[in-house]
Amino acid sequence: MPTAQAPSPDESFDVQLSDGPKIEIRRYGIGKGPCLVITHGNGFAIDGYRVFWEPLLERFELALFDMRNHGRNAPVGADGHHYKQLSIDVGTVQQAIKSRLAPKQPMIGVFHSFSARSAMKHAVEQGGGWDALFLYDPPNVPPRSHRLYEAMRAFEVRLIEFACNRPDRFDSAEGMVKYYRDSRATARWVPQAIEDMGRAVVRPDGEGWSLVCQRELEATIYLGALTVNLWPKASDYGGPVKLIGADPDLKGNVPTGAANQALARENGYAYESIANTGHLLQVERPEECREAMLSYLRELGIA
Repeated sequence: MPTAQAPSPDESFDVQLSDGPKIEIRRYGIGKGPCLVITHGNGFAIDGYRVFWEPLLERFELALFDMRNHGRNAPVGADGHHYKQLSIDVGTVQQAIKSRLAPKQPMIGVFHSFSARSAMKHAVEQGGGWDALFLYDPPNVPPRSHRLYEAMRAFEVRLIEFACNRPDRFDSAEGMVKYYRDSRATARWVPQAIEDMGRAVVRPDGEGWSLVCQRELEATIYLGALTVNLWPKASDYGGPVKLIGADPDLKGNVPTGAANQALARENGYAYESIANTGHLLQVERPEECREAMLSYLRELGIA
């Protein structure tokens, strides 16, 4: 279980991205075991996923980071806030972390939602570089001729409207926590995750507290998902990859669960869905999400 407060990292360092901005990398348990490189979904922050990643400190080195314009990073605006640059960012972070690891220390990518799509794009277009790659419920939009295209398109369009109209200023960080606590969308979240995420996605702005990721930037990612044109085969990654999705059979669930099931079946992925979860599966069923990853690492002889 997570501790009362998030642990302090053993090391923090900044990485300069190819177009100039810097992002912070935090390392925990240096040299303890294989290194898990973990980040988050659109509009969120990795500190909000603590219920998922903190128990992994018992067995692994962790390298945590927030994607640009998210979490602990300084806002850098709209330039570069698109899938092409985000996929390049993944490669930059990957190489920066790899340069600090011990010789032959395995490096495993663990990505959720839009960061998973960014990691997919990086792997299939620029080369994988991971000893294993885990993709938690990426919002995979299939080709237009696919039976699930319209459902995924409608989902992304709804998210655009949601993001553009969500509250973005609060009197305190507790205001964001309350917003999550009162939302139907977080009904399945572990209570600790509501507290952690609420504080991780806002920062003081001199007049109160505001979203770290500007809501319009969040919306551009949802729109961009419709034009990424990414429906790759598992063999395109150059290394082991596993899709871990939301429950495709849960009544009224988001269509990402069904889309990932279809991608896995059609294109040869190792795949597992997590029962009774939606898109934020890692903060809904963190133990099951960890085990879905660990079981595959055991198959690969990595853990």
